[in-house]
Amino acid sequence: MPDIRGAKDLVDFILERYSGKVVEVGVGKATEVSAELSQTLDLMATDLVGGQENGLGIVGDDIFSPRKELYKGASLIYAIRPPLELQLAMGRLAQEIGAEVIVRPLADEVAKLSGFQRSLINRGQARFYLFTPLTEYSTS
Repeated sequence: MPDIRGAKDLVDFILERYSGKVVEVGVGKATEVSAELSQTLDLMATDLVGGQENGLGIVGDDIFSPRKELYKGASLIYAIRPPLELQLAMGRLAQEIGAEVIVRPLADEVAKLSGFQRSLINRGQARFYLFTPLTEYSTS
């Protein structure tokens, strides 16, 4: 996993926290994380154009107009270096299906997702943001 700094640390975090179905949005050519997760989890990698990348099957879907049935049952939607617009679309979809969101930004471009609490996670060499639904922390 040489291309994404801290990829192994991100993988370890996801494997410790989630089971079942997880979704990587906008996988592109950076398949280090998704390829590793697909060996243990029910991973679905998506991009605007489906196909194969480094042996990983990619489902074609547009996160701005998602086929929601593809994401049903996912506990996590994550993306590596997504632009702000993509992060906002991920947040809307995650809120609808009841999933958490992880954003591994390129720099400091991180959205505020409505309905989520944002936490910076420093895990080994990985730096990423975890968005958890606010309803989980409600005391009323």
